Amino acid sequence: MERNGRSLPHTVLLSIRGRNARKALSTPRKRINGAEIVVASYNVHKCIGTDRRFDPERTARVIREISPDVIALQEADNRFGDRAGLLDLARLELETGLVPVPVLGNGKAHGWRGNVLLIKRGTVRDVHQIKLPGLEPRGALVAEIDLDEQRTLRVIAAHLGLLRRWRSEQARVVHDIMSSADERPTLLLGDLNEWRLGTRSALNTLHTTFGPSPPAVPTFPSGLPVLALDRIMGNRHGMVSAVEAHDTPLSRVASDHLPLTAYVHL
Repeated sequence: MERNGRSLPHTVLLSIRGRNARKALSTPRKRINGAEIVVASYNVHKCIGTDRRFDPERTARVIREISPDVIALQEADNRFGDRAGLLDLARLELETGLVPVPVLGNGKAHGWRGNVLLIKRGTVRDVHQIKLPGLEPRGALVAEIDLDEQRTLRVIAAHLGLLRRWRSEQARVVHDIMSSADERPTLLLGDLNEWRLGTRSALNTLHTTFGPSPPAVPTFPSGLPVLALDRIMGNRHGMVSAVEAHDTPLSRVASDHLPLTAYVHL
C-alpha cells in the first residue's frame, strides 16, 4: 500500500471502471491541415507478444496502424550480448516513411539503450545520448528536429527504471535537460514506469517544466490496461491533446504495452 497517493489496488479498480467510459467517449479525430502532428510512444517488449511469440513484423504492423509523424520506441534492441536491433528499419521506412534518428557507437543496435526515435519528416539538427543513473542500463535520447523552415521541435525519448529510487533520480536528469520554462517546444515521450500520482511519484519532478501531467491513460498490461506507465508530455500549455491508447486487436497481443498516441499542436 502507498502511504501517499492512491494504493495500487485502488488505482487498478479505478482504471477498470473507467475503461468502458474512455472507450465510449473516444471518437476518431483528423489532424488539422498539417498544423498538428501525430506522436506516439510504444514499448515493443523486444517484439515479443503476450502470446510469447517473437514477431517483429507484427510490431511493425502496429506502427503502421498508428501512422505517426514521430514515434519513440522502447525495448527495440536486445538487452544483452551485441544489443542487436530487432526491427527491419529499412522496410519500415519504405512502408511508413519513418526514419530513425541516428545515434553514435550503437554497433548493431537500432538506438540508445533500447530507445529508438523515428520521424517521418524534418531534419535532425542535433542528437544527445544521455546515460541515466541506476542499476539497470537506462537512457534518454534527445533530438532537435527542424520540422520545416519555421517549426523546430525538441523530443526527449526516455525509458525510466523499475525501482522507485532510481526512477526519481532519472526523472531529475530529464528535468535538468530543460534549462528554463520558456525553452523551445519540447516533448517527453516514453515508458516512465510510474503509475503513482501522489507525493512519492517521480512525475512530480517533471511538473516544474512540463506542468501538470495530462490525464493518465492506462497502457499496461495490454490485454486489460490498468496502469498508466507510458506518457506523452509537452512543455507548453495546450501543446498535447487527444492522448489515448492505441487499442486494437493487433496491439493487444503484439506487446505487453499498448502504444500511447497524441496530437501535438505547434
